[in-house]
Amino acid sequence: MSKRHFITLLDANASELRQIIERARELKAEVKAGRRQDLFRNKTLAMIFDKSSTRTRVSFETAMTQCGGNAVFLSSESTQLGRGEPVADTARVISRMVDAVVIRTVDHGMVETFAKNSRVPVINGLTSMYHPCQLLADIQTYLELRGEITNRKVAWLGDGNNVCHSWANAASRFEFSLHIATPAGYEPDPAVLKITSAHVE
Repeated sequence: MSKRHFITLLDANASELRQIIERARELKAEVKAGRRQDLFRNKTLAMIFDKSSTRTRVSFETAMTQCGGNAVFLSSESTQLGRGEPVADTARVISRMVDAVVIRTVDHGMVETFAKNSRVPVINGLTSMYHPCQLLADIQTYLELRGEITNRKVAWLGDGNNVCHSWANAASRFEFSLHIATPAGYEPDPAVLKITSAHVE
């Protein structure tokens, strides 16, 4: 497995993101038809969850199982990551034993540090800055229920949070117009909007 990380949607180009979504749709149909896939046979995913989750954990573990692989769950209570053990050292050790790592944590910098020191691909399962896997699921749902999203107008109402940031990234990659409305003091990070300004209002 080649080492390529997925920390934000901008880590892949538009064609690659569409290929990922199309493959997800194919696998979804295969599972629904009762046909098992062995894409991850003899592969192990380490799931480092410093921030708890129900749906994210179940979705990743189920996907690994349905595709013939294994998942190892590591919670903040069961590891010394970032406390007794530096993140860089943990990345070097864990990435020698598994084939990929998904991290869910508040600290975006931690995921970047881990990825920098990892021998295997690192997936951002959520940070305070971005939630790219959620957006892949959102875009897949849009395509399935509403059709093509390119050149459409999408509205974001609420806090300018990690999901909002990933919607801004998605607008850039899928070329739709994102209109953001947030309460005063809860605006998205200006640095994120600067990167995607051509598609965000």
